[in-house]
Amino acid sequence: MGFTIGSSRSMRDIRSGSRRRGRTSECTAVAEYTGLWGWDVVPGARAAAGACSCGRGDCRAPGAHPLDFAPEVPAGATLDEVSDSWAEFPGAAVMLPVGRAFDVIEVAEPAGRRALVRLERMGLPLGPVTATPDGRAHFLVAPGSAPELPALLYRMGWDDPHLDLRGLGPGTHITAPPSDRAGLGPVRWLRPPDLDSARKPPAARLLLGTLAYVAHRSRA
Repeated sequence: MGFTIGSSRSMRDIRSGSRRRGRTSECTAVAEYTGLWGWDVVPGARAAAGACSCGRGDCRAPGAHPLDFAPEVPAGATLDEVSDSWAEFPGAAVMLPVGRAFDVIEVAEPAGRRALVRLERMGLPLGPVTATPDGRAHFLVAPGSAPELPALLYRMGWDDPHLDLRGLGPGTHITAPPSDRAGLGPVRWLRPPDLDSARKPPAARLLLGTLAYVAHRSRA
């Protein structure tokens, strides 16, 4: 697991190119996501003083949704292509569509941190993990996992309706580092992506037992 020499050079090229041309941290992140990790990216809304940059006074998720009028930046886009696209939406948040390259298991951040330590000690395969400013942890897992979670939890004996664990699948989006979410602060990596975990995240069943156990213990 880890970067190859070629991928390390690509990362340096992206970052040095950003410094040379004065690109924003969001542009650099988007270029890494599309060029290195093979993820599509969508420009997202920002929030300030409770108001959403989408302009809708009745917005139900200020600063936490894609901009409806902004086209997504496809996987494989180069830094120059990303810069041209992002220039049309200055200040946009970086959002990732769920259900394509990955699904997401969401738990409370304290439980997610404890589970991450356990999973690493157990030597289980792990994908990228983020922490949001509203106290949630997002574990990236293989696409197609979210619809299977209720059945998997039931078979494992975790059919508690109050368990603070849920799957996010197609039709949802997560805010990605380094962007702000909902005006509350930036999203952070608890476990950053690498070539292996980004392009082939683990099956949810490998992590689910530990995540459910820790989420249950955290509530007790």
